[in-house]
Amino acid sequence: MAEYTFFTNPMSRGQIARWALHEVGADYDTELVEWAAKSEAFLKANPLGKVPTLVHHHGDHVHVVTEAAAICHYLAEMHPDAGLLPEAHEKAAYFRRLFFAAGPVEQAVVARSMGWGVDDPQKQGMVGFGSYERAMDTFDMLLSDRDYVCGNRFTMADVYVGSQVDWGLQFGSIPKRAVFEDYAARFRDRPAYKEAKAIDMQLIAEGQKDG
Repeated sequence: MAEYTFFTNPMSRGQIARWALHEVGADYDTELVEWAAKSEAFLKANPLGKVPTLVHHHGDHVHVVTEAAAICHYLAEMHPDAGLLPEAHEKAAYFRRLFFAAGPVEQAVVARSMGWGVDDPQKQGMVGFGSYERAMDTFDMLLSDRDYVCGNRFTMADVYVGSQVDWGLQFGSIPKRAVFEDYAARFRDRPAYKEAKAIDMQLIAEGQKDG
């Protein structure tokens, strides 16, 4: 048995976790999740039925990790030799941007796609992202003075933050600004990104062919 069982669908946020798995060189088996027929094993691991879901077969213990940002950081912790954890002086930048992308950016993008929003500035403080425009301007500011999340060094936070930018630029949910496009160009050159993306693109192509 591989060290990890990775429940995913190639047309999902599972692409984030696969990239993270490849960045740390993890030994994993893939279990593809069909939206209409989710397996008992998958629903036992994650009753919410969300992908990605990662099961870590860790000695005598089995650990389930869900939520893409958590999976990314967990893998960095479990594989410190990959060198993707933040140094002490990098932690503020690492965690601020990791959770800003997982919180306000994610919320703003989803709310916009659903046609939700709050126009009253007094009430915008009640939602986690304020407004789409404010969230994107802040995201821009958080990346504008650096090559990567922690400065000039790639860390695991860049897998999650980068995935949000990558997906957003592709589908138009994040504005095509130079700061985002330049950032994407840097991480898209990474071998692990290319390996993971190739696997998911092949799975998508095979699925469309079967359909």
